[in-house]
Amino acid sequence: MAGKQGERTRRRLSTGERREQLLSVGARLFSESPYDDVWIEQVAEIAGVSRGLLYHYFSTKQDFFAAVVERESERMLAMTAAVPGVPVREQLTAGLDTYLEYVHTHAHGFRAFHRADAAGDQAVRRVYRRALAAQERQILAALAADPEFGAQAEERHDLQLAVRGWLAFTTAVCLEWLRGSDLSREQVRDLCARALLGVLRP
Repeated sequence: MAGKQGERTRRRLSTGERREQLLSVGARLFSESPYDDVWIEQVAEIAGVSRGLLYHYFSTKQDFFAAVVERESERMLAMTAAVPGVPVREQLTAGLDTYLEYVHTHAHGFRAFHRADAAGDQAVRRVYRRALAAQERQILAALAADPEFGAQAEERHDLQLAVRGWLAFTTAVCLEWLRGSDLSREQVRDLCARALLGVLRP
Protein backbone atom coordinates (compact mmCIF):
# COMPACT_ATOMS: atom_id res chain seq x y z
CA MET A 1 0.00 0.00 0.00
CA ALA A 2 2.74 2.41 0.98
CA GLY A 3 4.54 1.60 -2.27
CA LYS A 4 1.49 2.48 -4.33
CA GLN A 5 1.04 5.73 -2.45
CA GLY A 6 4.66 6.55 -3.15
CA GLU A 7 4.16 5.86 -6.84
CA ARG A 8 1.25 8.31 -6.89
CA THR A 9 3.30 11.04 -5.22
CA ARG A 10 4.18 13.68 -7.75
CA ARG A 11 7.91 14.25 -8.08
CA ARG A 12 8.91 17.74 -6.99
CA LEU A 13 10.56 19.59 -9.87
CA SER A 14 13.90 21.29 -9.43
CA THR A 15 14.13 25.03 -10.12
CA GLY A 16 15.61 24.39 -13.57
CA GLU A 17 12.99 21.76 -14.45
CA ARG A 18 10.13 24.01 -13.33
CA ARG A 19 11.47 26.93 -15.33
CA GLU A 20 11.79 24.71 -18.40
CA GLN A 21 8.23 23.46 -17.91
CA LEU A 22 6.88 27.01 -17.74
CA LEU A 23 8.81 28.07 -20.83
CA SER A 24 7.48 25.06 -22.76
CA VAL A 25 3.90 25.95 -21.82
CA GLY A 26 4.56 29.56 -22.77
CA ALA A 27 6.03 28.56 -26.13
CA ARG A 28 2.88 26.59 -26.96
CA LEU A 29 0.50 29.38 -25.95
CA PHE A 30 2.46 32.16 -27.65
CA SER A 31 2.73 30.05 -30.81
CA GLU A 32 -1.05 29.67 -30.96
CA SER A 33 -2.17 33.18 -29.99
CA PRO A 34 -0.95 36.77 -30.30
CA TYR A 35 1.04 38.14 -27.37
CA ASP A 36 -1.85 40.23 -26.02
CA ASP A 37 -4.19 37.22 -25.99
CA VAL A 38 -2.02 35.07 -23.74
CA TRP A 39 -2.69 35.39 -20.01
CA ILE A 40 -0.32 34.46 -17.21
CA GLU A 41 -3.22 32.70 -15.49
CA GLN A 42 -3.42 30.30 -18.47
CA VAL A 43 0.24 29.42 -18.15
CA ALA A 44 -0.06 28.80 -14.40
CA GLU A 45 -3.20 26.68 -14.81
CA ILE A 46 -1.72 24.46 -17.54
CA ALA A 47 1.55 24.05 -15.60
CA GLY A 48 -0.37 23.24 -12.42
CA VAL A 49 1.24 26.02 -10.38
CA SER A 50 0.02 29.15 -8.68
CA ARG A 51 0.22 32.51 -10.40
CA GLY A 52 2.47 33.65 -7.56
CA LEU A 53 4.97 30.86 -8.26
CA LEU A 54 5.11 31.80 -11.94
CA TYR A 55 5.84 35.40 -10.97
CA HIS A 56 8.60 34.07 -8.71
CA TYR A 57 10.38 32.90 -11.87
CA PHE A 58 9.38 35.75 -14.19
CA SER A 59 8.49 39.14 -12.74
CA THR A 60 6.29 40.23 -15.67
CA LYS A 61 4.57 38.77 -18.73
CA GLN A 62 7.09 40.73 -20.80
CA ASP A 63 9.98 39.00 -19.00
CA PHE A 64 8.28 35.63 -19.51
CA PHE A 65 7.84 36.04 -23.27
CA ALA A 66 11.37 37.43 -23.59
CA ALA A 67 12.68 34.30 -21.83
CA VAL A 68 10.74 32.08 -24.28
CA VAL A 69 12.30 33.96 -27.21
CA GLU A 70 15.80 33.81 -25.71
CA ARG A 71 15.53 30.06 -25.07
CA GLU A 72 14.59 29.39 -28.68
CA SER A 73 17.35 31.68 -29.94
CA GLU A 74 19.97 29.83 -27.89
CA ARG A 75 18.73 26.48 -29.22
CA MET A 76 18.89 27.65 -32.83
CA LEU A 77 22.34 29.18 -32.46
CA ALA A 78 23.71 26.02 -30.85
CA MET A 79 22.22 23.75 -33.51
CA THR A 80 23.39 25.82 -36.46
CA ALA A 81 26.89 26.66 -35.23
CA ALA A 82 29.53 26.22 -37.94
CA VAL A 83 32.13 23.47 -37.63
CA PRO A 84 35.59 25.08 -37.83
CA GLY A 85 37.65 23.97 -40.80
CA VAL A 86 34.75 22.41 -42.75
CA PRO A 87 33.73 24.31 -45.91
CA VAL A 88 30.36 26.05 -45.75
CA ARG A 89 29.13 24.29 -48.88
CA GLU A 90 29.78 20.90 -47.24
CA GLN A 91 28.07 21.92 -44.01
CA LEU A 92 25.01 23.46 -45.62
CA THR A 93 22.92 20.32 -46.15
CA ALA A 94 23.71 18.82 -42.75
CA GLY A 95 23.17 22.18 -41.03
CA LEU A 96 19.77 22.65 -42.65
CA ASP A 97 18.81 19.06 -41.78
CA THR A 98 19.58 19.81 -38.14
CA TYR A 99 17.70 23.11 -38.30
CA LEU A 100 14.61 21.54 -39.87
CA GLU A 101 14.64 18.77 -37.26
CA TYR A 102 14.59 21.51 -34.63
CA VAL A 103 11.74 23.33 -36.42
CA HIS A 104 9.72 20.11 -36.57
CA THR A 105 10.46 18.94 -33.02
CA HIS A 106 10.07 22.38 -31.40
CA ALA A 107 7.35 23.76 -33.67
CA HIS A 108 5.66 25.66 -30.82
CA GLY A 109 8.91 27.31 -29.80
CA PHE A 110 9.80 28.17 -33.39
CA ARG A 111 6.41 29.77 -34.02
CA ALA A 112 6.50 31.62 -30.69
CA PHE A 113 9.98 32.94 -31.45
CA HIS A 114 8.86 34.43 -34.75
CA ARG A 115 5.67 35.89 -33.27
CA ALA A 116 7.84 38.13 -31.13
CA ASP A 117 8.38 40.69 -33.88
CA ALA A 118 4.62 41.23 -34.07
CA ALA A 119 4.34 41.77 -30.32
CA GLY A 120 3.35 45.30 -29.44
CA ASP A 121 5.90 45.34 -26.63
CA GLN A 122 9.08 47.08 -27.80
CA ALA A 123 11.27 45.35 -25.21
CA VAL A 124 10.18 41.92 -26.49
CA ARG A 125 10.77 42.99 -30.08
CA ARG A 126 14.29 44.11 -29.14
CA VAL A 127 15.03 40.65 -27.70
CA TYR A 128 13.82 39.08 -30.95
CA ARG A 129 15.87 41.40 -33.14
CA ARG A 130 19.00 40.79 -31.06
CA ALA A 131 18.45 37.06 -31.57
CA LEU A 132 18.14 37.48 -35.35
CA ALA A 133 21.26 39.64 -35.39
CA ALA A 134 23.15 36.86 -33.56
CA GLN A 135 22.09 34.34 -36.23
CA GLU A 136 23.20 36.77 -38.93
CA ARG A 137 26.61 37.29 -37.32
CA GLN A 138 27.09 33.54 -36.96
CA ILE A 139 26.47 32.97 -40.68
CA LEU A 140 28.65 35.91 -41.74
CA ALA A 141 31.50 34.68 -39.53
CA ALA A 142 31.30 31.22 -41.09
CA LEU A 143 31.36 32.73 -44.58
CA ALA A 144 34.31 34.98 -43.73
CA ALA A 145 36.33 31.96 -42.52
CA ASP A 146 35.45 29.85 -45.56
CA PRO A 147 38.04 29.35 -48.36
CA GLU A 148 35.40 29.64 -51.09
CA PHE A 149 33.35 32.55 -49.76
CA GLY A 150 35.87 34.37 -47.55
CA ALA A 151 37.06 36.81 -50.23
CA GLN A 152 33.44 37.64 -51.10
CA ALA A 153 32.69 38.36 -47.46
CA GLU A 154 35.34 41.08 -47.50
CA GLU A 155 34.47 42.57 -50.88
CA ARG A 156 30.68 42.44 -51.06
CA HIS A 157 28.96 45.31 -49.29
CA ASP A 158 25.56 43.71 -49.85
CA LEU A 159 26.41 40.38 -48.20
CA GLN A 160 24.95 41.27 -44.81
CA LEU A 161 21.68 42.29 -46.43
CA ALA A 162 21.70 39.13 -48.57
CA VAL A 163 22.12 36.92 -45.47
CA ARG A 164 19.39 38.83 -43.67
CA GLY A 165 17.08 38.29 -46.63
CA TRP A 166 17.93 34.59 -46.73
CA LEU A 167 17.07 34.24 -43.04
CA ALA A 168 13.69 35.88 -43.69
CA PHE A 169 13.12 33.58 -46.67
CA THR A 170 14.03 30.46 -44.67
CA THR A 171 11.76 31.51 -41.81
CA ALA A 172 8.82 32.05 -44.19
CA VAL A 173 9.41 28.68 -45.86
CA CYS A 174 9.62 26.86 -42.51
CA LEU A 175 6.46 28.49 -41.15
CA GLU A 176 4.59 27.53 -44.32
CA TRP A 177 5.97 23.99 -44.06
CA LEU A 178 4.64 23.73 -40.50
CA ARG A 179 1.21 24.86 -41.70
CA GLY A 180 1.02 21.71 -43.82
CA SER A 181 2.95 22.28 -47.03
CA ASP A 182 3.11 19.31 -49.39
CA LEU A 183 6.90 19.61 -49.57
CA SER A 184 8.96 16.96 -47.81
CA ARG A 185 11.70 17.90 -45.35
CA GLU A 186 14.31 17.09 -48.00
CA GLN A 187 12.59 19.37 -50.52
CA VAL A 188 12.44 22.21 -48.00
CA ARG A 189 16.11 21.67 -47.16
CA ASP A 190 17.15 21.73 -50.81
CA LEU A 191 15.05 24.82 -51.50
CA CYS A 192 16.69 26.73 -48.65
CA ALA A 193 20.17 25.51 -49.64
CA ARG A 194 19.71 26.65 -53.24
CA ALA A 195 18.46 30.02 -52.02
CA LEU A 196 21.57 30.63 -49.91
CA LEU A 197 23.95 29.53 -52.64
CA GLY A 198 22.02 31.77 -55.01
CA VAL A 199 22.50 34.90 -52.94
CA LEU A 200 26.19 34.02 -52.47
CA ARG A 201 26.77 33.69 -56.21
CA PRO A 202 28.79 36.73 -57.41
